[in-house]
Amino acid sequence: MTWLVAVLVVSVVVSLLRGGKLSNLPDIYARGWPLLFIGFGLQIVANAVDNSRLAIALLLTSYVVLLIMVWLNRSEAGMWIAGIGLLMNFTVITLNNGMPVLEEAIILAGGTGDVVFDAKHVVLDASSHLPFLSDVIPLPGSVISLGDVFLAVGLGVFIEDQLKQPLRLFRHRVQGVPGSAADS
Repeated sequence: MTWLVAVLVVSVVVSLLRGGKLSNLPDIYARGWPLLFIGFGLQIVANAVDNSRLAIALLLTSYVVLLIMVWLNRSEAGMWIAGIGLLMNFTVITLNNGMPVLEEAIILAGGTGDVVFDAKHVVLDASSHLPFLSDVIPLPGSVISLGDVFLAVGLGVFIEDQLKQPLRLFRHRVQGVPGSAADS
């Protein structure tokens, strides 16, 4: 998940370079935002569980929660792209009872030859379904999937759009026109 933090930081920097305002950061608004905490909380719990069936159930439930949050914000820039990424990951995890991971990608990412899989990851082999959606993209310190790339791009677009919003006179997306109160 460190790659996700990097995506968020890069998104803010790119937005600032393209005219975004850091002052808009506290005003980022998403419907159902508490679902983010529930979804990511379920993933943290899934990482701590030794039982693979329970870990997969928690992981899939977290994706359903995050997909609901994306659906609630589908009109926002980038949310459809993030949703496609979440759906890709959900699909490959469901079909394989865990996220298949390419062992060679782990080594390229800086891991050791002694790969230990946790309860929610499985070895990518000939029996894996949809291997192109598996964790096969090595990054320094982690291996990500095509779904993770879509999720990152979608979140980046969302953050950039939010930081480039015009000055809001009122919080929570209520737009006003300067001087409109004097017209009444």
